[in-house]
Formats: sequence, structure tokens, C-alpha cells
Amino acid sequence: MKRNVPYFLLLPGIVLILFFLMMPLLSSIAPTFFKGNGGVNNYINFFTNEFNRSIFFRTLRISLTVSLVSLILGIPTSYYIASLSKKWKGLLMAMVLFPLLTNSVIRSFAWINILGKNGIVNTFLEKFHFIDQPMNLLYTEFSIIVGSVYLFLPTMIMTLVGVLENIEEEMLEAAETLGASPIISFIKIVVPLSLPGAVVGSILVFTGTLTAYTTPQLLGGNKQMMLATFLYQRATTLGDWNGVAVIALIMIVTTYIVMKLLDLLAKKLDRREA
Repeated sequence: MKRNVPYFLLLPGIVLILFFLMMPLLSSIAPTFFKGNGGVNNYINFFTNEFNRSIFFRTLRISLTVSLVSLILGIPTSYYIASLSKKWKGLLMAMVLFPLLTNSVIRSFAWINILGKNGIVNTFLEKFHFIDQPMNLLYTEFSIIVGSVYLFLPTMIMTLVGVLENIEEEMLEAAETLGASPIISFIKIVVPLSLPGAVVGSILVFTGTLTAYTTPQLLGGNKQMMLATFLYQRATTLGDWNGVAVIALIMIVTTYIVMKLLDLLAKKLDRREA
């Protein structure tokens, strides 16, 4: 009887996942294989449409770029925070988490004021004569990437800090004793040991960017539409729920494939380091 206790404890969570997550999801996606052109034709038709393909590849490109930039910025930042005392670590972690306490709409409007034609960046560049006329920074892929990095970088840092604070100082001291510079020690020791956190953080950032609606809509507009904004448009404007379900499944499968590829890459790098 005692051996079955863990399974009984898992039962409420399994029921909740099945009935409140999996069942609604399957009931939305299943009709895509029977309605419209039927079967995989719905998905083939999605990718044969040039407009749809451009949105898909734009979303994939932006999501991967945001993940990479967040990782490059997150590893050194997380390592610095993890190396501090508990007092300063807590203070800096609070500063990292502070943007998450602000609504994403407000944060996006802040970037509109920064990147707009009359915003802070263009005003500064014009004042010091770096440019003659305002640059089009807003409603571009660049603006979406900047806003998304600002939105999801705290997630990457929080994930990496938990991994990097377990690195023992003796390993770095031993590397320095053997003649390695701080930069070489960081690249050869810290970066490989941060791979588990880097993979998890990259998946979280990629998924968040892929499914984000507010930031792409406010900073990208209709000219730089992404899958989430495209899905919302099809649902509210056209009422095409079959098309919406097709887009939703494409987003799920894309996330799963990228997650597996990142996991395989991390394992390959880990074996090479070993």
C-alpha cells in the first residue's frame, strides 16, 4: 500500500493536466485533420503560402536571435551575480526581477518612447549630429528583438544564477595557478558548466518570444507580424478557428523541435568537453 502512495499523490495533478490542458488543446487541434482540405493538407497549404512562410520564418528568426542575445548577456551577468555575497546577490536579483513586476504593455510603450522618431535615441543622435534625420527604429525586427530581450533577459539570468552559484571557486583558482587568464578560465570552465542552465533558459526565452503577443504587436505592428499576432488576427478579425488551430499546432511543434535540438547540442558539447 505504501508503495502506491506516490502514485495517488500524482493523480490530482495528472487529472488536472488531462482535463484542463490536454483535452481543450486536443479538441482545438483535432478538427484541423478533418476540416478544411483535411489532414496534413491544412499544414501544407499554410507553408505553401508565401505570406504565411514569411511570418513563420520571421518568428523563428526573431525567437532564436532573442535567445542567443539573452544567453550572451545572461552568462557573464549571472556569473557576476553568483560570485557576490548573499547581501549583494539578493539586491541585484531584486533589480533583475523588478522589470517583471511591470506590465508588459507599459514596458512596450516605454520602448516606443525610446525608439520612436521623436524618441530618446533619435533625439540624442540628432543633437550630437550623428544623423541628419530620424531613423526608422520602431516597427522593425530590431525593435521587437530589443523589446523581447528586455522582457525575457531576467528569465535567462534567474535560470543561470542557480547553476553558476554551484561552481566552486577552487576550480577557477586551480586554472589560474596553471596559467590560465580570467577570460580563458571563464570560457573553459564557467561556460561549459553553465550549459544545463543555458539550455533551460534558452528554451524558456525561445518559447516566450515565440508565443508573445503584446511586444510584437506594439513594437512590430502589422508590418512585422509574428505567429502570435497572426493567430490573434485570424481569430478576432476573420473568425477562422480552423486556421488558428493550425497555427497553434505549428507553434507547439516548432517549440518541441527547437527544444530537442538545443538538448542534443548541449549533450554534444558536454561530451566534447569531457
